[in-house]
Amino acid sequence: MSKIAPCLWFAREAEEAANFYVSLFPDSRIDHVQKNIVETPAGKPDEVLVVNFTLAGQRFMALNGGNRIEFNHAISLEIDCVDQAEVDRLWDGLIDGGGAPVECGWVMDRYGVSWQVVPTVLGKYIADPDPAKAARVMQALMRMVKLDIAGLEAAYHG
Repeated sequence: MSKIAPCLWFAREAEEAANFYVSLFPDSRIDHVQKNIVETPAGKPDEVLVVNFTLAGQRFMALNGGNRIEFNHAISLEIDCVDQAEVDRLWDGLIDGGGAPVECGWVMDRYGVSWQVVPTVLGKYIADPDPAKAARVMQALMRMVKLDIAGLEAAYHG
């Protein structure tokens, strides 16, 4: 288990968001829900304060901070997708209920968290020692919203 776990700050949606994320990824679960013991800016006693959860084997914490602090693109969560079906499923799931596509494989979910939905093969293509292949892939990627493996592969092969 990792020593470091990202903490996501929500106004009051920590448990809802954690349940949403857990529903999207295999090997995911809610590990613990900690309720307020006393009244805090995050809520009254017995209201959710913190949710510890695991997404695809990675620990996270969701915190109800009481006031909204907007997420931004300065931090995003990258998802390594094995195939187009996984890209499509996670892209659609993260957009569901009020999320929005961004560009170049990025999507913002309904809570404002940024995700990069990236096929595994992309790393191989853009790291290719042939700079012409890598450049074609980067140019194709820059024109995409949701990443399309077939389109990236076509660019790679010229």
